[in-house]
Amino acid sequence: MAKVNNSGNSVSLALQRPKSLFWEGVGRNWYKFSRNPLSVIGLIIVLGIIICAIFAPWITPYPEHAGPFVDYENAGQPPSLKYLLGTDNFGRDLLSRIVFAFRGALVMAIVVLALAVPPGVLLGLIAGYFHNTWIDTVIMRITDIFLGVPPLILALAIASVLEPNLMNAMIAVTVMWWPWYTRLVYGMASSVSNEYFVIAAELTGASRLHIIFKEILPNCLSPIFTKMALDVGWVILIGASLSFVGLGEQPPTPALGQMVSDGARYMPTFWWMTVFPALAIVIAILGFNLTGDGIRDMLETRIG
Repeated sequence: MAKVNNSGNSVSLALQRPKSLFWEGVGRNWYKFSRNPLSVIGLIIVLGIIICAIFAPWITPYPEHAGPFVDYENAGQPPSLKYLLGTDNFGRDLLSRIVFAFRGALVMAIVVLALAVPPGVLLGLIAGYFHNTWIDTVIMRITDIFLGVPPLILALAIASVLEPNLMNAMIAVTVMWWPWYTRLVYGMASSVSNEYFVIAAELTGASRLHIIFKEILPNCLSPIFTKMALDVGWVILIGASLSFVGLGEQPPTPALGQMVSDGARYMPTFWWMTVFPALAIVIAILGFNLTGDGIRDMLETRIG
């Protein structure tokens, strides 16, 4: 009798199983996320902003208007077919400048979160694990000092001391942002550190690094990711506030807050100079907040 060799089928099934499990997980997460229509709308807004920021030179009608361009003949033009959102006091197309301004806003959000989240999470983990010790006291009292100052005032104070540009604005926002993650993670880590699986790891001789990063941290990731998604919109708002008072990106580089500030001097006659950049800020914040709500619902459902 001929022998049937099933080794090839077994290997192929073994290779296909991780892929199928991965796509099944993606499908489940997307189903949980898409159950909230507002979250889907927010995700569409976020993807639209990201695409506009990446491909701004190719999709804007007047990409040269994002730089040192002057056209006084077309200054203060209202919205029309030629200039969909009108022009500013230098004759520059507002639509093109708003799309390019999304680049700076997203860069600020990404850099601020990349710099603020790791140290904030690390300090929260350490303070939570060493709960009711001098380490906890030192870290959390320093955190409370930063949290005791209104965030925008702290950012304005730091940015005003430094040279006004995008990099220093990001530094100012980062200094005020890490304590929120320290406080968030501290609350979760201090409660998780008393769970049985952490005590069991300690009894088996696991190192403190293993307990902090392998046992406690995974239980804190869901709120961290949710807060990061929500914080993108708030970082954009703080960055716009700094540029509004002249402490962010400097002209001729377009910045949403600076465009609102410039247009406010010509209200209400040239209303579009202020209204459309302000709407761009609102739409960006709304998109990231709705997306963050969907991510929170998705992760909470998965945990439940």
